[in-house]
Amino acid sequence: MGSNQTEAPTRQRTSPNPGSRSEKPAQQRRSKGQDWTAWPIYDASYTGLRGYWYPLELSHKVTDKPQQYSLCGEKLLLIRDQGVVRGLADRCPHRGVPLSQGDQQFPGTVTCAYHGWTFDLESGKLNAVLTDGPDSPICGRITQKTHPVEERHGIVWVYMGDGEEPHPLDDQLPEEWRDGSFVLGMRFQDRVGDWRFAVENGFDEGHAKYLHRTALWRLFRTMPTWNITEIQQRGRWLYRVQKEVHFKDEHPGVGTWTNYRWWKKKPPEKVFNIGNVGDLGKAINPVIDKQAFPGFTSVAMPGFLRVVYPDFIHYETWVPTAPGEHRYVGIMIQFRKGIKTLPFYAKYLGAIRWLFHGQFTGQDEWMVGETDAPPERLYRPDSSLTSWRRLVEDTTKVHEAERAEKPRRQIYDQ
Repeated sequence: MGSNQTEAPTRQRTSPNPGSRSEKPAQQRRSKGQDWTAWPIYDASYTGLRGYWYPLELSHKVTDKPQQYSLCGEKLLLIRDQGVVRGLADRCPHRGVPLSQGDQQFPGTVTCAYHGWTFDLESGKLNAVLTDGPDSPICGRITQKTHPVEERHGIVWVYMGDGEEPHPLDDQLPEEWRDGSFVLGMRFQDRVGDWRFAVENGFDEGHAKYLHRTALWRLFRTMPTWNITEIQQRGRWLYRVQKEVHFKDEHPGVGTWTNYRWWKKKPPEKVFNIGNVGDLGKAINPVIDKQAFPGFTSVAMPGFLRVVYPDFIHYETWVPTAPGEHRYVGIMIQFRKGIKTLPFYAKYLGAIRWLFHGQFTGQDEWMVGETDAPPERLYRPDSSLTSWRRLVEDTTKVHEAERAEKPRRQIYDQ
């Protein structure tokens, strides 16, 4: 169940885009507070992490008309050719005109709108130059960069590498997606803000308890006010594991603070690690229960978030497009099939899409767009952020060494 349209950014910033290296001098950015020198790889990854599959578009939106997208700071085109989605660098090497301005003159190719340079979509080879005749000497001497593309679960996934063979897409997908049938609802939306700020916001320990206290999605459920959390790694996932959960506290010299209101459900008395307000007595879906998640929120490379509830799982990822911009992808899954999927469709279209993937995550969009770091001053709950940054550092070192050893699937002109 995808969105009917991919939304453009809904708000304009009056300040420079976060994450842009040109917005202010480094010495000014790092004059006070902590900087990011402890995470040099992370600091340098403002255009994204390479060598990963990214969910770029809903399948039904990719047609036989070439369309331009941005991914990891590069422009590329997607086009559906004879039922198969292809990806190609969106810059004609002749004069730099976007190939997405062109069209298909022959099956399996795309032709530049300017001088008729025609490229094979699968190999990237320059097969014909329509304005230089069938014996044009430049044919076969130029190879345009192509991007591996796969379609899965109604999503077009693009591998952003440098000509190496990609790893299997399944290696990046959540393991529970392989356990039988499920139904899903999705929303793709272009947003302002550095992709790293968006991932950090998703895995952040503290913000949901205050920022989202006004979200309609939480109108009748009480959010905790603070937690004691431990970060654990299991395989490729980092988990936030709650050790203490507090719903009301007296702050010396200030007063009492709680998210509870008379119309909300009373919070659970025990510590919980499924759902961010507790399971509230709901039965846990067998597929979810089978995973034995140590914590309800987890994140994996290259920034794929999972939030587990008793009867559904919410996933988010933030696809780096250009410096200071990203594409938000929200996916909600219930592990049901057949006629049991109908209530989910009704609930998603009638409420979840607007309240959860809309207003709730819109609050995140607001804060991500306003974040300007470094410098920064961190506090105790920010162990979730620093753990994520360390995961990027440690994983990328191994990942890049493995990429360097992979066979080349393509040698292209640069």
